[in-house]
Amino acid sequence: MGRVTERRKVLRIRDGAVSSRPDTLVAEEPLEIRLNGKPLAITMRTPGDDFALAAGFLVSEGVLAHQADLRNIVYCAGATADGSNTYNVVDVSTAPGVVIPDITLERNVYTTSSCGLCGKASLDAVRTTTRHPISDTPPVRVEPELLAGLPDRLRAAQRVFDRTGGLHAAALFSEDGELLDVREDVGRHNAVDKLVGRALQSGALPLSRALLLVSGRASFELAQKAVMAGIPVLAAVSAPSSLAVDLAAETGLTLVGFLRGNSMNVYAGEDRIALRAPATQG
Repeated sequence: MGRVTERRKVLRIRDGAVSSRPDTLVAEEPLEIRLNGKPLAITMRTPGDDFALAAGFLVSEGVLAHQADLRNIVYCAGATADGSNTYNVVDVSTAPGVVIPDITLERNVYTTSSCGLCGKASLDAVRTTTRHPISDTPPVRVEPELLAGLPDRLRAAQRVFDRTGGLHAAALFSEDGELLDVREDVGRHNAVDKLVGRALQSGALPLSRALLLVSGRASFELAQKAVMAGIPVLAAVSAPSSLAVDLAAETGLTLVGFLRGNSMNVYAGEDRIALRAPATQG
């Protein structure tokens, strides 16, 4: 739709020199997600891959688990008073027989680009609602050297970030390090939803042999999205939250944080990391 970036005038100050010039910024617009015609959620996102974003969001909410659960996704016409389409409202229709959990009564569903879904369900709720429990058999085994090379490959694939410097990214890799997919968004949770949604649309769920890399921190919500998609390994270039670590430990998710250069911290699921030497106790 050509709305990923926008131009704005900026006053630039460099070493005392002042100039005026246009700057390229990442676009941010609201997306309302409707489920079978009923409003469900609003998220601030970067336009693009909206159908995948909606599908991935519904995977994380326990509504969709397989390609067959999804009937179709459409933009809603007449989204404004004059009847024009803003491409900011989508309606997801589920297949007959899909049971819709009572998520609208659990909380007021509103997401932002900074924190995602605040006040999420408990660890027990995630563990009991996922229809793709982590079950990589035989277990995925990843060498630290392979993990160390993934952030540079993610950064090289961030086309919009190169123009704006203002986007988060998430990528799926195979256990051998092959880049499978990468998505960008102003919200890191949206980038992950776009990946998961595309996987659902192509019939690739569960992602039981995939590695998920995110460009920022590993929050509880991102760990939840990995677990709901059956992803066994989540790596982040920044820190995890305590609740994300707790969720990883309870569900069998391998959680790696501070993945920078040749260093990293493994907070849970260390059995999937192919170490050449035993860990020393400190």
